[in-house]
Amino acid sequence: MTRETTASIGTLYIISAPSGAGKSSLLRALLENSGGGVVLSVSHTTRKPRPGEVDGKDYHFVDAAVFQAMVDRGEFLEHAQVFDNYYGTSQKGVEDQLSRGLDVILEIDWQGARQVRKLVPGAVAIFILPPSRQALEERLKGRGQDDTAVIERRMRDAVGEMSHYSEYDYLVINDEFQLACDELAAIIRGNRLRIEGQMSRHVDLLSSLLA
Repeated sequence: MTRETTASIGTLYIISAPSGAGKSSLLRALLENSGGGVVLSVSHTTRKPRPGEVDGKDYHFVDAAVFQAMVDRGEFLEHAQVFDNYYGTSQKGVEDQLSRGLDVILEIDWQGARQVRKLVPGAVAIFILPPSRQALEERLKGRGQDDTAVIERRMRDAVGEMSHYSEYDYLVINDEFQLACDELAAIIRGNRLRIEGQMSRHVDLLSSLLA
């Protein structure tokens, strides 16, 4: 997949953040208010579903053997180990959505982002940070899903994740939720006005204006 094959149709967005930064809530709000045309790629994962998660909607939940078989067949655009589990993005799934003119969001970590950007140089990468370490820890504790040892490990891993923010094109600080939502939406709106996409969307108009 190259920039040339995606520029005139959909745009691929990479969004990363440390666990607890509020990425999932921001993306949910973004999709609800996008007016259509933006979709979230559903990743495959070997981790167990959390309460309320639905297979095929939140993730494609598979066991380690199925995941490895997909790796062996080269079906993933990217895949990585995060904590004790594996995550991967179906290349065919993403290509099908882009070909329909949809903007596709990949919710992946920095390892996956590196893999994708090698294959899709035109992908737009956004990193989300919390306003402070204290806020990050409070959000992790507020989930009520992990014990103290797990939260401490997630905090350590978060520092490593956050150290890669400079590899991205945009940086959003999730302090005021609505402001962060507006900033994400502005990035997508602005990118849609780039000359390559506009030339593709408005071929007839441009031809008539210059006739």
